[in-house]
Amino acid sequence: MSRFSQSCGRALLRLRVSPLRQGLLLVLDGTVAAFGLWMAMLLRFEWKLPAAEAARLPILIAVLVTARLLANVVLRLHKWSFHLSGLVDGARIWLGVWFGTGLFLLALYLMQRSGPPRTVVVMELLITGVGMTAFRFSPRLTMTYVTDQFRAMDKEAVHAIILGAGSAGDLLLRDLQRSGEHVYSVVGFLDDDHGKHGMILSGKPVLGEINELPAIAKRYNVGEVLIAVPRLEARRIREILSMCADLKLHFKILPVSFVYLNERVSASMLQELSPDDLLPRDAVSFSDDGQAPKSAGRVALVTGAAGSIGREICKQLLEGQVRRLVMTDINENELYLQQRVLERTFPNAETTVEIADIRDPGRIESLFRHYEPQDVFHAAAHKHVPLMEWAPGEAVKNNILGTRIVAEAAHRNKAERFVYISTDKAVRPTSVMGASKRVGEMVVRWLAKESTTRFCAVRFGNVLGSSGSVVPLFREQIAAGGPVTVTHPEVRRYFMTIDEAVGLVLRAAYGNFGELCVLDMGEQIRIIDLAKHMITMVGLVPEIDIPIEFTGLRPGEKLFEELLTEEEEGSSQVARKIFVARNGRVSERLGPALLELEDAARQEDGARCVELLRRLVPSYSPSNGTTHTAPAVATTVTDIPGGEEPVQKSTQPV
Repeated sequence: MSRFSQSCGRALLRLRVSPLRQGLLLVLDGTVAAFGLWMAMLLRFEWKLPAAEAARLPILIAVLVTARLLANVVLRLHKWSFHLSGLVDGARIWLGVWFGTGLFLLALYLMQRSGPPRTVVVMELLITGVGMTAFRFSPRLTMTYVTDQFRAMDKEAVHAIILGAGSAGDLLLRDLQRSGEHVYSVVGFLDDDHGKHGMILSGKPVLGEINELPAIAKRYNVGEVLIAVPRLEARRIREILSMCADLKLHFKILPVSFVYLNERVSASMLQELSPDDLLPRDAVSFSDDGQAPKSAGRVALVTGAAGSIGREICKQLLEGQVRRLVMTDINENELYLQQRVLERTFPNAETTVEIADIRDPGRIESLFRHYEPQDVFHAAAHKHVPLMEWAPGEAVKNNILGTRIVAEAAHRNKAERFVYISTDKAVRPTSVMGASKRVGEMVVRWLAKESTTRFCAVRFGNVLGSSGSVVPLFREQIAAGGPVTVTHPEVRRYFMTIDEAVGLVLRAAYGNFGELCVLDMGEQIRIIDLAKHMITMVGLVPEIDIPIEFTGLRPGEKLFEELLTEEEEGSSQVARKIFVARNGRVSERLGPALLELEDAARQEDGARCVELLRRLVPSYSPSNGTTHTAPAVATTVTDIPGGEEPVQKSTQPV
């Protein structure tokens, strides 16, 4: 079936582009016009053409054919696409027919010749119009029918159903019918608009509403679900996946709205349903609304440039036309690969890679003096929660000492702005990683008090698909046949797309909103639901084809995350779901406390690191699984040397 359709498609393509084809079409048009006039005359005179009428018929045919060919050339009906013609093209045919009839009558008037009876003129118009329409659309209709029949008989064909009987769904079906490069045999549509039920679109019925998908999928042996509903809510997608969890269906979706596609939908636009489509809210866009990028012409330095967030920051900065981009990371292989990708994508951009350890003050200082960056994006960090429980000293060295070294270098060298990438795990942390990132926020706020550099921390939740996140792990486990491992049936997390995460970073950096910016991330997603939906997306059944195992919370993990502490809940929204968080004052004694913490890390005293982190972050509650436990210490803020000082809770805007 597929080879047959492709061969016919190539033949039509050759015919379509051949100059001979245009001449052939004109010959056919002339033949149809001549036949139309002859048949109309026979009908008018009941198949007994008078001798007088027969004598002048050749002249009338010559004038009519000339008029019709002229009309068709003017309307370019000889440049016809048999493969892509549509309703507008059909209207052009009939416009050409009426135009040709007008030219025919005008020519007879100017030639001072009597025309045929008026009934003949009308019948000829109808016969010719039907004939021209038929031979232009019949190849496409025949090909569609034949392709459907071959596809229905093909054992490898996949029965598919389209969700959405609107414009996007109709155009998607038409493209599927024209194309032979797929194996879908579409059985019909489903749509929640009851007024469309029972309708026929491009030969396929609207079978019912979307909630009937499980029953209809079983009835028609459906294997693929094609979602063609513009801006379908993520909540609805999750409902669809849940109701079809035991059916082994594959799902594909049009990635952008029908409006954006400008009424051009094709099967090639379909993509696999992804975890990004499951966000419990609309993704937030941080585009510049057509204004010149605020990063244009500037020198930017990105630490952790080989990581998921760092890579995307580099990409979007280059899209924002930075004058020079300096990428630093200790992972030399990934950094090299990143540079090659960016050089191919942005061949005219000035990019530089520097292997650097953010814990090396001499190396970091030399980079700042040499490149004099105006904007610094600090994305380098240890972020693996369980591993940092086993090595708290490394979390301190990288996430606190490294942050201080880079931030102080930015201050000394008068960088204009410094953006620190934080995490929701810094809020009432239960892990060494979260506590170390919270202290990193404190370092940024501490330096912001006296520096001319604009310091800002950006706090967000888990990034879908980032390295080390749960989504790539689930994909790997599903591909291996399972089991998919989830720590706890009630564990929940905030999620955002990587575009949102980096958009928030850049918007906060160049918006100068405040010292701590947070994205309103909506509701949290249960990880068990995410796992089940990802299994369903690939056409497998959770717990049957792919088992799910609960492994228990890992050291440092908690059931749910928070974006704001109690004192930060009086935050004010500044732009597009970005909030500026209220913060308590950072004590003047933070400096000596950091030195003590860094000394404990250098001495590999993990228990002392945990104890000092608890003193710096009173809301830090180490989990029972922490390897390096510390004795209980006072948790009142007034007893903490260098920690955050208390703040009165307020609901007033910043």
